[in-house]
Amino acid sequence: MTNDRRIFLKQAAMLAGAFGVNSLFNQVHAADWQKASQKFKNLTDAQVATDEDFWRVVQQSYTVNPNIINLNNGGVSPSPLVVQQAVERFNQLSNEGPSYYMWRILDQGREPLREKLANLAGTLPDEIAVNRNATESLNTIIYGLDLKRGDEVIGTKQDYPHMISAYRQRAMREGIVYKQLSFEFPIEDDEQIVKAYEDAITPKTRLLHVTHMINWVGQIMPVRKICDMAHAKGIEVIVDGAHSFGLMDFKIPDLHCDYFGTSLHKFLSAPIGSGMLWIKKEKIDKVWTLLCDDKPLSGDIRKFENLGTRSFPIEQGIGEAINFHEGIGSKRKEERIRYLKDYWASRVQHIPKVKLHTSLNPKYSCAICGVSIDGMTPGELDGALFNNYKIHTVGIVWENISAVRVTPHVYTTLPDLDKLVKAIGEIAAKSKS
Repeated sequence: MTNDRRIFLKQAAMLAGAFGVNSLFNQVHAADWQKASQKFKNLTDAQVATDEDFWRVVQQSYTVNPNIINLNNGGVSPSPLVVQQAVERFNQLSNEGPSYYMWRILDQGREPLREKLANLAGTLPDEIAVNRNATESLNTIIYGLDLKRGDEVIGTKQDYPHMISAYRQRAMREGIVYKQLSFEFPIEDDEQIVKAYEDAITPKTRLLHVTHMINWVGQIMPVRKICDMAHAKGIEVIVDGAHSFGLMDFKIPDLHCDYFGTSLHKFLSAPIGSGMLWIKKEKIDKVWTLLCDDKPLSGDIRKFENLGTRSFPIEQGIGEAINFHEGIGSKRKEERIRYLKDYWASRVQHIPKVKLHTSLNPKYSCAICGVSIDGMTPGELDGALFNNYKIHTVGIVWENISAVRVTPHVYTTLPDLDKLVKAIGEIAAKSKS
């Protein structure tokens, strides 16, 4: 066998990567994780969520900086080492001959990736488009739907700003009517939320925009109930799943929505700059492409992937992130991250001057929790946490929300959260309210 032939076969095997038994995850983690899981096979996911021996194995898979405590995973999450290594390997291969390895080799990996994402999402592969983030996915739908002057869209003031801006631009340019509800979170009443949307509907309402998990404070919205109510009135629903996908154990069809967009670089821990769009199959042909396509009204979901030159290494690294996620288990992961949120939040909620802005009812929250201290702005609290304790969070001031957002992930340790609790207590004791 020639040396060139050996190199080619080695590279071909690498391309199978995340989609076969030789994935990096299987090479590095599968045996250890399977061994660790055997100890807990008779336990519920909620019980495993509290076992530090199991999660220590998971924590060691990340390369987070030990000099800071990163509790802003709601913005973007780090990838585990196997995902980083996959991206690096694909990037090195691409640079050996970009136009060949990118367009003729790596590009062929999108169909196996589509199938892998569809399996995770519980959908048909032909309903999934791979792109760069939730903003791109949701803007594709927002700008792609045929809405005419006077047609109404209902969203909320607590939706993500890029989505709000997209609707406002359509209102400015085309005369659609964009209406916003406003909620005082936390809310522990599905019917209150559903009724607010229902009461805002008029004969001109064509579309509802619903954020599955409110990014500011982590409120989980009753999406399925909202969708069922809307569909009974002939109204479609877009769901922003940026913070729920890869975190909560659900399948997209369970939501009963028509359109769904998400980022994969949040709780799925996929490479930074990866996202996914889902459209119910029978609705694909009526959505115009955001970027040009020679058949913009075809029923092929791939028409939404005409991005030009893209990062194929990032795209293919998603597969290893899915392997990592499935190695943990969706429900087990959800239970662990909720346990971490409750661990710190339940300890600070009774500290004088401290206020939580998120429900601790598991039906209404999971990872994200907002916290504030009387007499301090979110910026001041965020600054104090980082400058004095090297705890990285994010201050939120948006509409009627004023809090610091705290978001752990599977790599977060209990000692790190103990430091957070201690820090909040000390900061609150010194505040001048």
